[in-house]
Amino acid sequence: MKFRLHVVGLMLMSGMSFVYAQEREEVETDSTQTFELADLEAQKKLQAEIEKAEKEAKKAEKEAKKAEKARKKMEKAAEKREKLKDAVVDKKKAIAKKERKINSMKEDMEMDKIKGKLSPNDIDKINNKIEKEQLKIIKKKEKLRKLELKLRKS
Repeated sequence: MKFRLHVVGLMLMSGMSFVYAQEREEVETDSTQTFELADLEAQKKLQAEIEKAEKEAKKAEKEAKKAEKARKKMEKAAEKREKLKDAVVDKKKAIAKKERKINSMKEDMEMDKIKGKLSPNDIDKINNKIEKEQLKIIKKKEKLRKLELKLRKS
């Protein structure tokens, strides 16, 4: 009888230890699952923060590119304006030079007429040269007017 009690006692103890072991495994699996869930949530948050930071970086890069493009555009416009100013100054100088040349030719022709060095053919040739120079001046003045209009628009 004692033997039977021992056997029954051992069976009960082994059954209880088996139940205890199962409960312990359930607790361990529950705790590992909660750790895994917490780890997944942390990874999701971290991923979301990384994506947000990447979006902000891309946005900042776009803004920087826009600013650089605007700066280059302004520099190009300023450079174009300077070229137009230089072209206007050059045209004015060229016109003044041509006018001085015409005046010089007229004065020389008058002096030579007074001295009697010019034939009627020579006078006609000089007058034709003067007319050609005057036409060149008119063309240069038209170009100057166009350049000044461009300069005002820019």
